[in-house]
Amino acid sequence: MPNTAIYLGPSLPVAAALGILEAAYLPPIRRGDLARLPADIKCIGIVDGEFYQSLAVSPKEILPFLERGVRVFGASSMGALRAVELESYGMVGVGRIFEWFRDGAIDAEDEVALVYDPETCRALSQPLVNIRVALYAAAERGIIDASEASALIGELRQLWFPERSYRLVSRLCPALAPFLAGHPPDQKADDARLLLETIRAQSESPAAGRPAFAKL
Repeated sequence: MPNTAIYLGPSLPVAAALGILEAAYLPPIRRGDLARLPADIKCIGIVDGEFYQSLAVSPKEILPFLERGVRVFGASSMGALRAVELESYGMVGVGRIFEWFRDGAIDAEDEVALVYDPETCRALSQPLVNIRVALYAAAERGIIDASEASALIGELRQLWFPERSYRLVSRLCPALAPFLAGHPPDQKADDARLLLETIRAQSESPAAGRPAFAKL
């Protein structure tokens, strides 16, 4: 899909993304990046974005694309946040994290924040939203109870986002160490995959060539 651009970083490796959707994969989005896209762009997917070391992409930068009929999808991280703000204008939010923010189940934007290596896109901390899902899963398996999960989430919410990690969680609750050392749930990756699958499905639909949204 040469007319599709996906902004992706630590949420999902590009190699894994290419196995789902052929597209132009770009680094986490920053303010001003959308202006560099080619005029014939048809679809944009926003997963990851910078906000601390660079200015975050603003809703006003996305609106002109929606107004001219470009399909814009958001999920997992920065994409989920902007999709909540622009859903009524036609941006499509995808996944559990988007739904949590939209429905008010979580409201702190730093829940999706992490630090990462810009060269490799390897995450150097763990976003609270992933820890939250892992703790829910541990409670369902009886490793901890629901009150312990809630208490841990509350404690981690008080920390600056770069300090959050599974290593820290294991120190706070040693019973979780074996579970977290395995393959705990990764909601940001799951939502990123769902975004790519959604774009692929819509591109294969007979209605894909028609305008996706009415202007407001």
